[in-house]
Amino acid sequence: MTMTRLFLLGLLLLSSGCASTIANTDVRDTPENRKVLDFMERYRRAVNDRDVGKILAMTSPQYLDDMGTPDGSDDLDFDRLRERLAEWNERVRDVRYDIRYRRVTYDMGRIYVEFTYRVSFELAEPGEQRGKWSRRIGDHRAVLIRDEEKDDFAFVSGL
Repeated sequence: MTMTRLFLLGLLLLSSGCASTIANTDVRDTPENRKVLDFMERYRRAVNDRDVGKILAMTSPQYLDDMGTPDGSDDLDFDRLRERLAEWNERVRDVRYDIRYRRVTYDMGRIYVEFTYRVSFELAEPGEQRGKWSRRIGDHRAVLIRDEEKDDFAFVSGL
């Protein structure tokens, strides 16, 4: 009986797979995935620091986000992103941005990073010392490409 249980336990372990995940994520632990998440963590820290220059430096000039709508009037290209980040930086006094990484996939030269974010931010209120705090939680997907020139990645969508 003990031998049978050990055999079944062994089969269970084999069938569940031996792939490990990167700590505190749901992402398979591979050298390339670690590089991608390192890039994403640098981005997360830049958001927390409200470092617009660093965020833009991590973004491809070919950046284009359709904002998930068929209407092209809300599309965000690199120049419009720069404007929006400048506005964001003026209005936001403090930010706390956390990410839980769910999946990294690779397809035709693009890297898709799916994650759940939690962000709290303080918006400046005209004439007020203290701002208004807001909080958002949601699922999101960033799209990256390899930037061979910088030996790094760059956002092409999903900021």
